[in-house]
Amino acid sequence: MCSAADNRAWMLCPQCDLMVKLPQVPQGSRASCPRCHTVLTTNWHEPRRRPTGYALVALFMLLLANLFPFITMKVAGLSSQISLLQIPKVMVSEDYSSLATLFLVFVQAVPGLCMLTIILLVNRVSMLVSLRLGLARILFQLRSWGMAEIFMAGVLVSFVKLMAYGDIGLETSFWPWCLFCLLQVRAFQCVDRRWLWNQIAPMPPLPHAPEKGLSGLRQGLRSCPCCTAILPVAQLDCPRCGVIAAPRRRHSLQWTLALLFTSLMIYIPANLLPIMVTETLGTLYPSNIMAGVILLWSDGSYPVALVIFIASIMVPSLKMLAIGWLCWNASGRGHLGSEKMHLIYEIVEFVGRWSMIDVFVIAVLSALVHMGQLVNVYPAPGALLFALVVILTMIAAMAFDPRLTWDRLQEHTIKEPLLDGN
Repeated sequence: MCSAADNRAWMLCPQCDLMVKLPQVPQGSRASCPRCHTVLTTNWHEPRRRPTGYALVALFMLLLANLFPFITMKVAGLSSQISLLQIPKVMVSEDYSSLATLFLVFVQAVPGLCMLTIILLVNRVSMLVSLRLGLARILFQLRSWGMAEIFMAGVLVSFVKLMAYGDIGLETSFWPWCLFCLLQVRAFQCVDRRWLWNQIAPMPPLPHAPEKGLSGLRQGLRSCPCCTAILPVAQLDCPRCGVIAAPRRRHSLQWTLALLFTSLMIYIPANLLPIMVTETLGTLYPSNIMAGVILLWSDGSYPVALVIFIASIMVPSLKMLAIGWLCWNASGRGHLGSEKMHLIYEIVEFVGRWSMIDVFVIAVLSALVHMGQLVNVYPAPGALLFALVVILTMIAAMAFDPRLTWDRLQEHTIKEPLLDGN
């Protein structure tokens, strides 16, 4: 067995499974894996006060953003005004409760819950041990599903489309929402997973002295995917956080491919069916994603058309292709280097959420553009199908185990972890 100090010094990279002995990380710096360059730990200045301050102000901004009007639109003497809470109400009234639920969960509930959880955990608020462990387990998993900043991008894109109908006004809650988007991102950045778990519970003892520069699997060790504790390969349950996991995600490739094929089958009708219906003077004009891109391009809105094309057509297509390529390479059939495949994986993981921009554009348009017989906008079935494609591809990327791309690599002596400022 190793001492408690030695336990805290060792870490298995969650992305490539390399055993690393962490040096003393100076304040304001972070240590990265020398093989895949994944950030392993960050030593923040004032690790309690900084995230607490950002999270508290973010929650206050979220409250303000929901109390006042958000956007106003004027067309031919008619005026329409919405608040953030009216967006899901309008979608429910138009029999699109599923889209309203997605908006409430991803845009409001998840970011707000994450900010509250950060405050409770970072400041050691008195609570049941089981509740503390449960909140810590879900905190970093929820981060990928918070889409406040993506909704903000969708609002900005919708402004360009709305300008074709009339004049747009920014109301009181628009600015608190902008601040909330920035502050909630910053609050998450200032919370280090490894530091947080060390505050909740001590690191379990190492079963034997590890050897740096080799994968954990070759040493009979595995990393807990939740709290980063190093455990024996045969031990499935983590004594610190209680998460049950295998050395590699069980049936990772099978689950990833199943989700990938499902999203591909939904992606075809999602592009063919209309995602939005515009009613002008009693005449209905349904449009799908590509038709919307063509309309924006023909109107001269080239940057916005390009953004929608990249986010809603090119990114989902390339993402599905990339996930399939990762599975092919991880199964032993591919020959591309592990470093390049890991870069592809990181890109896939980062860009996946941003395809929801078009769904949020439709949410804003359908809530705001209601001008009697003059002009109205309604969501259509293609919007829900496209949202499901984005969600399924996100889950597929999460189901893929990136360590599989490194398992065949012939290991050798690895230099010390990389230190840099944050």
